[in-house]
Amino acid sequence: MDLIQQLVERGMLEKEKAVSLTSQIKQSNKKEEEIILESGLISEVALFDVKSEFLKIPTRDVDIEKVTLSVLELIPEETARHYQMVPFFKKNNFLEIGMPYPEDVKAQEALKFLAQQNKFDYKIYIITPTTLEKILKQYKTLKKEVKMALEELEEGLSKEEIKVRPRSITEFEMMAEEAPITKIVAVILRHAVDGLSSDIHIEPTRNELRVRFRLLGILYASIHLPLKVHLAVVARIKIISNLKIDESRIPQDGRFSVEIDKRFIDFRVSTFPTVLGEKVAIRVLNPETQIKDFEELGLEGKNLEVIKQQIIKPHGLILATGPTGSGKTTTLYTLLQSLNKETVNIMTLEDPVEYFIEGVNQSQIRPEIGYDFPVGLRYTLRQDPNILMVGEIRDEATASLVTNAALTGHIVLSTVHTNNAIGAIPRLIDLGIKPYLIPPSLSLIIAQRLVRRLCDKCKKEIEADLKTKEILLKGVSSLPERIKKDLKIKEPLTIFVSQGCSKCEQTGFSSRIGLFEILLMTKQLSEIILKEPSEIKIKEEADRQEMITMYQDGIVKILNGITTIEEVLRVAEEEEE
Repeated sequence: MDLIQQLVERGMLEKEKAVSLTSQIKQSNKKEEEIILESGLISEVALFDVKSEFLKIPTRDVDIEKVTLSVLELIPEETARHYQMVPFFKKNNFLEIGMPYPEDVKAQEALKFLAQQNKFDYKIYIITPTTLEKILKQYKTLKKEVKMALEELEEGLSKEEIKVRPRSITEFEMMAEEAPITKIVAVILRHAVDGLSSDIHIEPTRNELRVRFRLLGILYASIHLPLKVHLAVVARIKIISNLKIDESRIPQDGRFSVEIDKRFIDFRVSTFPTVLGEKVAIRVLNPETQIKDFEELGLEGKNLEVIKQQIIKPHGLILATGPTGSGKTTTLYTLLQSLNKETVNIMTLEDPVEYFIEGVNQSQIRPEIGYDFPVGLRYTLRQDPNILMVGEIRDEATASLVTNAALTGHIVLSTVHTNNAIGAIPRLIDLGIKPYLIPPSLSLIIAQRLVRRLCDKCKKEIEADLKTKEILLKGVSSLPERIKKDLKIKEPLTIFVSQGCSKCEQTGFSSRIGLFEILLMTKQLSEIILKEPSEIKIKEEADRQEMITMYQDGIVKILNGITTIEEVLRVAEEEEE
């Protein structure tokens, strides 16, 4: 088949370049299509459209997510890979087959044999090599791969050995190094990365080993393994995390990196002893899932303006507050990225270092060897920093050092655990900071929660029911006038709800976004801190600043079609009048 001649005749390729490509094809073992695509002179889709016209075989765009495992299994994976052909749709006994190279005689013969053996009729469509690779990936589902690994393990061990727990550390360490166990762990890790999960939980129960994945803040049970592999799976994770295999009585923390699809992914490991055995929690630190800018975080309007004004100041403490898992660290990393320039020295103290930022000097604290936040801070200040990030203010010593660093010409970013922005100041006082030191050192408090963001592809606009309408209108009435002006409230009042599609894996949500409240240090707030630093007085100043609460920010995001009322009510409380 001479595709190059077809391209020349259609005016899609110059004759001189056609001669050059023809020469390359004669000297290479590669397919004609591969050489043409490597030249970059024509797109893959355009090339295979020409091929379709020439061979008089129709092309087909395939929705990869709708290709089911039951359809794929009609042609074994090994056969599909070898002959470059995949089934993608079945109706009754009729099968639609995709092939980039239908001119391959051996592939055609293999397909005829399979059709006769399995008693199905078929029609061939031309698909691109990229589509072929995407469909081939669908063969590798989590449950199927784990099942195959378990079957391999069963074959490798006698029934007696399976029933008995390994009798020594050496025995289950050896078991952990066996191919089936390493394969099970590798499949779990890859599934978490491909599925954009933030965490993996491996938990022993009375009858089985449960594996759950956290997606967009919600845990989902995905697979259940035989309890007999528990020790070996945990041992395997400990081995790659450099943890003590023979210690299961106390919690341990570790870390490891794995290359998955040419990407290096970091995993943070925590083991925890339970009455049923060790539980393992693994945080997936995938750099590609980082939020890149303030708008993607969910910051907008006055909140965004205030943050941009404060981070250009030469010194001051910026605090992110909220419970574990509320996105505080992501917000601090976004601030660091905006401050990261050749002209400044940025240093961090973290526990753990979640993401590596080019150009930033990041340090992992290790309390077990005496390298904690206070010790690290003292040494960090000797490194001539302009900007410091301290992972968390946990004690009086850290609070004191952070405050002094902010007072002596440094921009300092850190976190504390409080329910809201107004609670951060009493918390600093509880940690031993003198009230008169807070106004000159503290610049800004950012409180936040995370909600799931509606999938733009499948979200649906509906009329709000009576109860929802009542909640939303009440929330709108409490908003500052500047926010109300920008809201477009129409009658009847409508909201968006999740439906589910292939893009969002039927969840109805595509990512997470923050709900924020931001409290700025002002002259009035300074006076309150010095005279009567109670939450009631601080709340009065927050109202004077027209600070919108996380709940109010959620109301705005509901009306703007970004999230749902259920999500906002799940993470934020309505302020009492």
